[in-house]
Amino acid sequence: MIYGKNIHKAYGNIQVLKGVDIEIQKGEVVSIVGPSGSGKSTLLHILGTLDKADQGEVIMNNVNIQGLSSKKLAAFRNQNIGFVFQFHHLLPEFSALENVCIPGWIGGKKKKEVETRATELLQVLGVSHRINNKPNELSGGEQQRVAVARALINQPSIVFADEPTGNLDTANAKELHDLIFDLRSKFAQTFLIVTHNDELAQLSDRMLQMKDGLIV
Repeated sequence: MIYGKNIHKAYGNIQVLKGVDIEIQKGEVVSIVGPSGSGKSTLLHILGTLDKADQGEVIMNNVNIQGLSSKKLAAFRNQNIGFVFQFHHLLPEFSALENVCIPGWIGGKKKKEVETRATELLQVLGVSHRINNKPNELSGGEQQRVAVARALINQPSIVFADEPTGNLDTANAKELHDLIFDLRSKFAQTFLIVTHNDELAQLSDRMLQMKDGLIV
């Protein structure tokens, strides 16, 4: 499913990743934990094709993503990967429905089909009553649910989440925890989550600890 070998990454003179090996199986919920500066988010961004390793290889769904051109990499990302971030990155001028639809439209899917899928996802996520609201009219928890729906619109095989509960209060964080495992059951997706939240990490199928640029 995801296989990373000997991944190195430096920014200037700072070695952030020092030869990370990682393997994630289909349908797993895996959390990466560790102190700030240990390389968690950098590893997530490299595995998620948002950044490139200086050395090493990443294979996802039997494709060596290091060898793809920028155009092919963007297409691969759109078709295979969903992202959920701490800050929702919803576009303020668009409604909840439109925000969810955008990756589907970028992927060239039919407008009506994407809208139907987006409406269904917002219903599953419990925010269908907010379908026409813009982000500034939504609570933090509602914005995060819309962001999750957007991550799922193209039916990705894997969802990468970077501190997905970091901006939520305790109640909304717990709801999102439950939601991730419910989505895994419904859609058989793989989740790789960077988190400081001990509860979410403990609930995961596996917890990987990072320290000083390595999985320990």
